[in-house]
Amino acid sequence: EARLKDKKYGSTKQGIAPFYSDKFQKKTVMAGELLYPGQLRSHLEDLLEWKNLTLTKVYNAQPYTIEQLMDYVADYGEKIRPFIRDTGAFLRQAQAENKRILFEAQLGALRDLDYGIYPYTTSSNAVAAYAPVGSGLPSARIDEVIGVVKAYSSCVGEGPFTCEWFGEEAEKLRQAGNEYGAKTGRPRRVGPIDIVATRYGVQCQAATNIALTKLDVLSYLDKIPVCVRYELGSQQTDRFPFPALLAEAKPVVEYMDGWGCDISGARTWEDLPEAARKYVEYIEKEIGCRIGYVSVGPERDAIIIR
Repeated sequence: EARLKDKKYGSTKQGIAPFYSDKFQKKTVMAGELLYPGQLRSHLEDLLEWKNLTLTKVYNAQPYTIEQLMDYVADYGEKIRPFIRDTGAFLRQAQAENKRILFEAQLGALRDLDYGIYPYTTSSNAVAAYAPVGSGLPSARIDEVIGVVKAYSSCVGEGPFTCEWFGEEAEKLRQAGNEYGAKTGRPRRVGPIDIVATRYGVQCQAATNIALTKLDVLSYLDKIPVCVRYELGSQQTDRFPFPALLAEAKPVVEYMDGWGCDISGARTWEDLPEAARKYVEYIEKEIGCRIGYVSVGPERDAIIIR
């Protein structure tokens, strides 16, 4: 990221992209190798030669020794070893016992390596279809996909963000929603809900149900903005464009009535003001997927099940 300067990706600088690069170049170790220290040392000696070339020739950094590497493995590897198991066998057994299996993704469709806003993505696949492969249970057939969608838009990192707000308008929404990165603490970029991007995300995930979160955050607004289409040149579109065109896209915004009251105590659909219900129903219709859950606060019970 330091080398890229003004062209950086907005990485969390945790080494995720270099790790995946190593994985696909077959230049890393598998967790199971920690159970076989003899073979592990031999493998690490081979990898270290290549790594030291990268460190010294590309980054002008100091090389490592095999002794340093084995000390690291002894320290951290010993902590991990008790938790290593054949997760495929574990999950197949659960499947055979007719247990319910829940997969959770960390990021949304627009951060997926193949279907997101490349290159401003994570380094793996975040769409639901990849869950069986990534978990160790490629035989799993997913029968329900719950998409998690905020009642407005937020983003951490660099790259195009078509409906982004700036200045005082953005700061009010950021503070209302406490939009600061969980890992880095940096302020998130925010804006109104993006119907175009959300619809695309629903399609990529093959979502069967939506959990709409943070509806209560919008209670301070008299009018609720909605990005309904993109403007590209002289034309408007409701289809999510190719990533290279996103920098040129401009949001087409329409407004809905706000509800002007605190809704964090609502626990049934009927408890919500009519304007709030209309907002939810509008989003549901436009993205083409049922909204079965509406979150109105951070507490576990602050949710409406429709």
